[in-house]
Amino acid sequence: MWLRINIGWLREHISFDQLSSLALVAFIAAVGFAIALLPLTLAGIAILGGIVLLATLIRPEFGLYILIFAIPFGSIKEMTIGGFTVGAAEASAGLVLACWLAKMAAVREVKTAHPPLLLPFLIFLGAILLSLTGALSLRYSLKEVLKWLEALAIYLFVVNITSRERAEIAVTFILLAGIGQALLGLYQFLGCVGPKHFVILGRFVRAYGTFEQPNPYGGYLGLVLPLTYGMLLGAGKSDTSHRSADLLLAVLGFVLMGSALIMSWSRGAWLGFIAAFVAMNMAYSRRWAVIFTLACLFVASLPFLSDLHLLPEAIAHRLVGLLPYLSIFDVRGVEVTSANYAIVERMAHWQAAWGMFSDHPWLGVGIGNYEPVYPAYALPGWEEPLGHAHNYYLNIMAETGLVGLTAYLFLWGAAFLRAWKAVRTCNGYRQAVAVGIFGALVHLSVHNLFDNLYVHSMQVHIAILLGLLWAIGADDREEDAHRH
Repeated sequence: MWLRINIGWLREHISFDQLSSLALVAFIAAVGFAIALLPLTLAGIAILGGIVLLATLIRPEFGLYILIFAIPFGSIKEMTIGGFTVGAAEASAGLVLACWLAKMAAVREVKTAHPPLLLPFLIFLGAILLSLTGALSLRYSLKEVLKWLEALAIYLFVVNITSRERAEIAVTFILLAGIGQALLGLYQFLGCVGPKHFVILGRFVRAYGTFEQPNPYGGYLGLVLPLTYGMLLGAGKSDTSHRSADLLLAVLGFVLMGSALIMSWSRGAWLGFIAAFVAMNMAYSRRWAVIFTLACLFVASLPFLSDLHLLPEAIAHRLVGLLPYLSIFDVRGVEVTSANYAIVERMAHWQAAWGMFSDHPWLGVGIGNYEPVYPAYALPGWEEPLGHAHNYYLNIMAETGLVGLTAYLFLWGAAFLRAWKAVRTCNGYRQAVAVGIFGALVHLSVHNLFDNLYVHSMQVHIAILLGLLWAIGADDREEDAHRH
């Protein structure tokens, strides 16, 4: 009875806004008291996390900028939850998506744009879900399914919250994150900081950044470096008010990231960027198409240039060493030496992937199941799985069969089509960004012939780039809508 009387009194004398304010004050006081009891480090993390949460709730694009940095630097501190590794990138992705949905729910208007890549994404997700029918380990499959669901969700998030102006800010943050990784790689290479098995040329260490391995590190740089070159190509046509700042950032990024890419000593990354460099010049201007011919002649003449000592011997030897990767051979019976070990090892895993596909041609062995199935297909002497086939096309073919491979090629074919259209229809700064994203897709496609770049949350980085493709044409779509 007393409780009813007091509730009635509260309703008569205190408005809803006042009650909300009192509740907020009580909540803040409770949080402050809880933080005061925490150790200093945890208290600092809690305060910083609260600030990030509040900023992201108010302005979801802030979460995007944080996520851009969390992708390359998120592996610094990770934890394992239920058998899954969770780092800053996963936490940031979850935060921005939750805040985005919460904001839509708060205004009671849940809607999303339907960008061109939505259907190809859904088709690919449907294909990998079909492969679950033959999966040996659903835990391994779940990890991959969640990875691609995350990529789709981030793509939709970027499409829906990013305007042209925000896209420019996001590109700047991407370049700054790449420069940060480049500086770390240069420090590792020149300071000889890293594991002994990364030592090259007797006195340097292969750059690996925060990626633990040089190949994914080189892959990340290869996905950012084309943006800097695209901005250099379009420097004279920039239509932004901060043209000189864009040019300075592009030059600095190109020099630092280009140097770090070389220092990664990743042949797949080198080849990927060479392909991206040629493709970007051809896409940007027909007059630059001659670079394609020159590049082909350069690659073809590598052995000759090496003999004439016109290239540094170490780099020439490393580039020429790419040629065996372009041939297919049976590793059984091949004598393994220190010189051919990496090539033979990779080829052994390619053959194992081909064996999986041969036995399961339509739906594969199950998405994410290359590693648990590998022992049944391992060649003698190569019993240890590497986690993937070191060729994503063979990997996806082994895990999801022809159905999955076709869906994957359809997805990236659609992505290339959108990038090409943006290059042709945009101008100035927007065209520079479109050319850069086109180059990043080329690098991804070529580098994936020798590795799997969908690690360390790089699929989220790629999803952001695809979302930016939509954002840079936002004003054009609005103008078309008004005309019609």
